[in-house]
Amino acid sequence: MDMKRPGQRGVTLIELVVVIAVVVMLLAAVVPNVTAWVRNTQIRNVATSLQAGLQRARAEAMRRNTPVRFSLVSLSNSAVMDDSCALSERGVAWVVSLDDPAGKCGTAASDTTAPRIIDKNATGSGGKWVVVTGRDATNGDAETVLFDGFGRVANAGAITTLDVENDTTGDDYRALRIVVGMGGTVRMCEPKVADNNDPRKC
Repeated sequence: MDMKRPGQRGVTLIELVVVIAVVVMLLAAVVPNVTAWVRNTQIRNVATSLQAGLQRARAEAMRRNTPVRFSLVSLSNSAVMDDSCALSERGVAWVVSLDDPAGKCGTAASDTTAPRIIDKNATGSGGKWVVVTGRDATNGDAETVLFDGFGRVANAGAITTLDVENDTTGDDYRALRIVVGMGGTVRMCEPKVADNNDPRKC
């Protein structure tokens, strides 16, 4: 008895073109959303890091009963906390220290070696598209806040707000703001929220 095997059917050129066209349309719809999501995640990560640094500086000031400073710094390489650091109101990296850390950020944490660094953080590629702006109470540039032993802000021209945004303008990005109260409170909020009943409102 002659048993015939069923014929194998391949993919036609038209079917292949249709599949490729569908995949391209799906990617075109998804890629802008993924880009916005990645950038919003970077904004959130940098803002959370800055908030943690401010809270660490305040907590250390109260624990040690001595002034502790939080400083925004810019680095020549955003992934490496080294002595190239300079105080900058647009710095994405930060240092918590007892003394001015400018030019000495590569120093290991120490209670005796200047600038007596307590903690530090370089954003690396995680802050690639993020822009930070430090402002004082008069809306002037500010790169440092000094907390006293009671956890209150102790220096003139101290940081009162840190705006954390995307380097590209657009409504699909979620800007965040960190507000430092004169009593030393540190709060994160969203400048775009307008509802007075929303706890995210600045």
